[in-house]
Amino acid sequence: MPASARFLSPSEAARRLGVSTKALRLYEDKGLLAPPRSAAGWRVYGPGEIDKAREIAALRRLGFSLAEIARVLKGDSRERVAMLAAHQTAIKDRLKGLAATAMTLQALQSGHANTPALVAGDLMPHSSSGREPAIAFDLPWPWGGERFAIQDIKLLTYIIGPLGSGKTRLALRLAETLPNAAFLGLERVSDTAALRKGLAADPALRDRVEPILAQLAHHGAGMSDALTALAIGLAEEGPAFLVIDMIEQGLDEPTQHAVSAYLRARPPGTSPLFVLTRSHAILDLATAGEEEAIILCPANHSPPSLVAPFPGFPGYEAVASCLASPTVRARTEGVIAWRPGASGRSPA
Repeated sequence: MPASARFLSPSEAARRLGVSTKALRLYEDKGLLAPPRSAAGWRVYGPGEIDKAREIAALRRLGFSLAEIARVLKGDSRERVAMLAAHQTAIKDRLKGLAATAMTLQALQSGHANTPALVAGDLMPHSSSGREPAIAFDLPWPWGGERFAIQDIKLLTYIIGPLGSGKTRLALRLAETLPNAAFLGLERVSDTAALRKGLAADPALRDRVEPILAQLAHHGAGMSDALTALAIGLAEEGPAFLVIDMIEQGLDEPTQHAVSAYLRARPPGTSPLFVLTRSHAILDLATAGEEEAIILCPANHSPPSLVAPFPGFPGYEAVASCLASPTVRARTEGVIAWRPGASGRSPA
């Protein structure tokens, strides 16, 4: 190492670049960076490594996946220019969609009072609004450890993404980071005997669950152990936030519509919910309200983003393609390779 060069420790380099040390390690694991070692064996980052890491971080913020970045960095100048041009074309297409969305919003403002109040800066990997975020943390695997922030937490937030997109990991990290939060996993529907026993042994819990089930029945829900398990989770006292894994699990289509109606009818001041779903019976994009938000976990593992429920808005088509009918969802209900507590990495 040249004596005149200024070499930074991982924490110093991360601060200068605006990423986490985990992100730097991931860049190294993927072969994108190769920081030298000090005499004591510690990783150090010189001007060359800092410049390369800055380029990687910039490409990540533009939406490139790590695999795409590897091709950009390793390709010759012609291939590099072609990839960047293709990405620029995609961004221009998104801008056209945004322009169409702006026109739609202007029209809605003149004739509709219930236009969803979604602000593009409410959720972002790097906050630039100047406001203190409601929650911020480093993204888990399969992302690169970028900082993730939510400015405003809505009463109901949907987490959407295809299989393997990392949405379950994001949900778990939310449950770990949000103050006094609880995670309601898929194991809720696996032991019906314990479910009934616990409900029978807790009269206070039963008194809270029965009104919820009555409201769901009013909306057209069919009674089942899966619905009772969900109602128990919703009735638990204590959590300030509740994160629910695949809320439609074990529920038929009329019941999913009833659950959606119940969630949307909850009054302001109740505990905010984060729900994972891939069912359009749970999330109807055409009727999303101002106290609802949608987080998309893209298939290429670019950072999660907030998506407005309007055709033409960036990410709208990806969200719509993830939402299937309950019949289609039932066909893939068993395609779950990972659950909380299991070893390995989540495909969701």
